[in-house]
Amino acid sequence: MRSLFLDTPLSQSRLLIAEGLLADKERIRDECAAFGANQIVVISNQVVMQHLADRVALPPHRLILIQDGEAHKNWHTLNAIYDQLLQNACGRDTLMLALGGGVVGDVAGFAAATYQRGIPLVQLPTTLLAQVDSSIGGKTAINHELGKNMIGAFYQPSLVLIDPCMLASLPPRELGAGLAEVVKYALIRDAEFATWLLENTATLKAQDADALLHAIHTSCRHKLAIVQRDEHEQGERALLNLGHSFGHAIEKHLGYTDWLHGEAVGMGMRIAADLSHAIGWLSASDCARVERLCNAFGFATKLPHGLDATTMVQIMQLDKKNR
Repeated sequence: MRSLFLDTPLSQSRLLIAEGLLADKERIRDECAAFGANQIVVISNQVVMQHLADRVALPPHRLILIQDGEAHKNWHTLNAIYDQLLQNACGRDTLMLALGGGVVGDVAGFAAATYQRGIPLVQLPTTLLAQVDSSIGGKTAINHELGKNMIGAFYQPSLVLIDPCMLASLPPRELGAGLAEVVKYALIRDAEFATWLLENTATLKAQDADALLHAIHTSCRHKLAIVQRDEHEQGERALLNLGHSFGHAIEKHLGYTDWLHGEAVGMGMRIAADLSHAIGWLSASDCARVERLCNAFGFATKLPHGLDATTMVQIMQLDKKNR
């Protein structure tokens, strides 16, 4: 078991990483019991439940299913969660568990942040992207038709339980999307990790257990260190947005279909490196290092059809990170 902690003036969060963690019935029972909740509500989707329901030792709970995919991270889905919470007389002593990837975690997190002004939240991420990034740090949101993640709140989960075994059934595209966020951490603050990633590309793609555990733990450690110093993204936390404004423009252009979030971020990091080099802020050798990492993990090299620089800039004007 690897443990990490976040302790800011406004919130505390505990993160546990271990193989088989979500199958540990006694551990899950004890962790949930510590909240003294009157009810436990699990937010998930049909795809996750189909593949993982018999592999996760969930305590007695009410299940709320939402539709799968970024296109459903919206007001309609959020309101459907509120409806079921109210219909089941869920009070402030309700514990919410988010079982799924980034969409589930973002929507459930925003629901927990806003239902009766806040109920406790536990994140149970089941994709690599969620395990290394979206479940950590307290960003919750839904999309607006004019921009991604434009409506949300900073709301830390009380607990994040990360089990690499949940990745066994992950499609290769989903794994690759998560690896884009892993590469991001290497680029922004860990040159040694970048070298390790280049040396272990094949083992990571093959889902080697030790390699994945190291990549997950290292990524989580870097994210928590930054969030610890800048929880509400007033400065340093902006580093975690590397490639994201370009990536969000790609996602918005495609109507949140075709490309996964991590795939768009992978392309976005290429563009960020190229732009930084073009304006003299990044050396040719460092730009080439970024390219080598992106190539090693097979990130996209071309923008989707119909998206040119002018259109991208127009979309990015409405991105909350556009500064």
